[in-house]
Amino acid sequence: MRVLSQTTGRHRSAKRHSSQRTPPRFGPVVGLFAAAMLIAPMAGTALAQVRHKETLAVQAKLVESTTDSAPAAQPRPTSKLAGRYFVDFRARTAASYGHAFLWYGRLNSHGKVGAIEVAGLHPASDSPVPYVLGHLVPVPAETGKSYGDLDEQYLTANYRVYLNEADAQQVFAYVKHKQERSPLWLAGVYNCTAFLADIAAYMGLRTPPTATWMYPEDFINNLRDLNGGRQEVSLAANH
Repeated sequence: MRVLSQTTGRHRSAKRHSSQRTPPRFGPVVGLFAAAMLIAPMAGTALAQVRHKETLAVQAKLVESTTDSAPAAQPRPTSKLAGRYFVDFRARTAASYGHAFLWYGRLNSHGKVGAIEVAGLHPASDSPVPYVLGHLVPVPAETGKSYGDLDEQYLTANYRVYLNEADAQQVFAYVKHKQERSPLWLAGVYNCTAFLADIAAYMGLRTPPTATWMYPEDFINNLRDLNGGRQEVSLAANH
């Protein structure tokens, strides 16, 4: 019995010492789990970097696309007639057979009529009495704007010509001269169409020989046709 006891004791002691010297062994599953634990943070970091780069690339493409698709700012077109000097021969309706007059001045930066002056010979009254008398005897005249001269709705014909600045100043001065020297209106002798014919002739335009006896609309249309509808006038070529 004692011998068995000693043998058994030695066996237990040897087993205890053996367990202290041998390191623990891990299976392959445990190893793979540990490796995954190490790789996971690294993979997450790498994936975040890739996504960040992709986001930046998309943003850059969006910026380029927006820049390419946006129309470039274009300069505002300017009219070729901007700032041009002009004389516009015009005719309009009236209670009688109409009235002939002219606009003159300079176009604005958009090529449109801005500030203008108006000239035309007519009886110096809104009353029909001087007009009726003016078919028999001379009556006092006015040479500026009359009722309806600025209303496009009454316009029946017009013929506009352009001049350079130097020529325009001469023509405008002549218009004012005619206004100062035309105190009377007489229907069959010197009227609105005759007044305009003198100005047109000074500018070098051909005028109808019967201007005094023409209806205002017919006078303007004939004036345009006689001059071939040309729009440029040069005093140097005619004086």
